[in-house]
Amino acid sequence: MAKVGILMGSDSDLPVMKKAADMLEKFGIEYEMTIISAHRMPDVFFDWAKAAEGKGIKVIIAGAGMAAHLPGMCAALFPMPVIGIPMSGKNLEGMDALYSIVQMPPGIPVATVAIDGGMNAAILAAKMLSISDKELREKLANYKEELKDQVVAKDEKLGKIGYEAYIKQMK
Repeated sequence: MAKVGILMGSDSDLPVMKKAADMLEKFGIEYEMTIISAHRMPDVFFDWAKAAEGKGIKVIIAGAGMAAHLPGMCAALFPMPVIGIPMSGKNLEGMDALYSIVQMPPGIPVATVAIDGGMNAAILAAKMLSISDKELREKLANYKEELKDQVVAKDEKLGKIGYEAYIKQMK
């Protein structure tokens, strides 16, 4: 099966990127996770991005905060899809990263998910890979049914115990 590259500029991004890894594992998608900095080690980053396709990577998920150059640099070097995850930060709560990732120049697109949206990045990567993988499409359809079942169960619980008791259990 195709691989996904998961990149982050710092180990502080790991909690968000782990959500992406966990979701890829749920769908049975192989991935390679790497901490790499486009700013602090550009030569290593360039080598990784240029070699990614040859290693079987079909989609890159790149998380970045602040100036958020990692996803855009991946998109500039890697010929396959790149999904950017803006990371929440100390100063602007991730808005700086969000704007940086979505405002790519013409010809260098980066699909972008919500701030700290690791799980959705993995689902989007799975959907991209499912274009040529019927089994993966079935796994995605089953996952959507799981989500539906979760909502139905919550509604049934609300109907049984009432609003006040439900809120108390949520705390």
